[in-house]
Amino acid sequence: MTGTVIGVVVTHRRVEELANSLKALAAQSHPIDHLIVVDNDCDSRVSELVAAQPILTTYLGSRRNLGGAGGFALGMLQALALGADWIWLADDDGRPADPDVLATLLACADRHGLDEVSPMVCDMSDPDRLAFPLRRGLVWRRRVGELRTGGAGQDLLRGIASLFNGALFRASAVEAVGVPDLRLFMRGDEVELHRRLVRSGLPFGTCLDAVYLHPQGGDEFKPILGGRMHTQYPDDAKKRFFTYRNRGYLLSQPGLRKLLPQEWLRFGWYFLVARRDPAGLAEWIRLRRLGRQERFGQR
Repeated sequence: MTGTVIGVVVTHRRVEELANSLKALAAQSHPIDHLIVVDNDCDSRVSELVAAQPILTTYLGSRRNLGGAGGFALGMLQALALGADWIWLADDDGRPADPDVLATLLACADRHGLDEVSPMVCDMSDPDRLAFPLRRGLVWRRRVGELRTGGAGQDLLRGIASLFNGALFRASAVEAVGVPDLRLFMRGDEVELHRRLVRSGLPFGTCLDAVYLHPQGGDEFKPILGGRMHTQYPDDAKKRFFTYRNRGYLLSQPGLRKLLPQEWLRFGWYFLVARRDPAGLAEWIRLRRLGRQERFGQR
């Protein structure tokens, strides 16, 4: 028996994208029992849009921008308080690729005994391409076809998942691993939750028969050493700040510290050799030190 499924969508000043997302969520063949929309801008247009949906909804407007991390934390706690058995997460700029995504995820979780299951997150303009590259060891995979390493009949990639974009959690899994860390605001909050999910020992993975569409986000991952490694360099300064600061925190945590030597190699090479930008490296070091020291109130 499936139980109650509550969806959680976090939005911030993207009304048109949110409308497309809600339309696809409300049209699922396995209906969402309740949909929570966390609005990080308290926009009356969003509250009206949410109220007009053909399914049961709750609008949570926040007068303070909590970021993706805080928005999902608020929505997930509200879902637990409402009695969810399953919590289905989504950003406002993504949407399920077809009406059967939720049903497929639930069936996959039941078939494999999973506590969390995610769809593949694919490029909205090119669904054969992943919206975000997935790393397995030192190998980065960018195409959907590269994920089926076990043959044509493989339907699950165990132990790895893209969280927030269509991720489906059992309520008991949320109780075990917690909600996203408000302090991170955005960037890396899903990695930190993934870290906790791995360390919990709970079974989880990516369902290779379900697709969530999202705008391409992989362009900021820059190849180095002939494509054998990648670094992350967002063009937007605000995104760089949160990306690098939060990675400093993340890589100081149990389960991720082993990546530190590789991190210094990758970013050192990128800034000094590929970009010839020692000032950029110095700023990267400064920001990651803020995160490592948990000085989240400093800029």
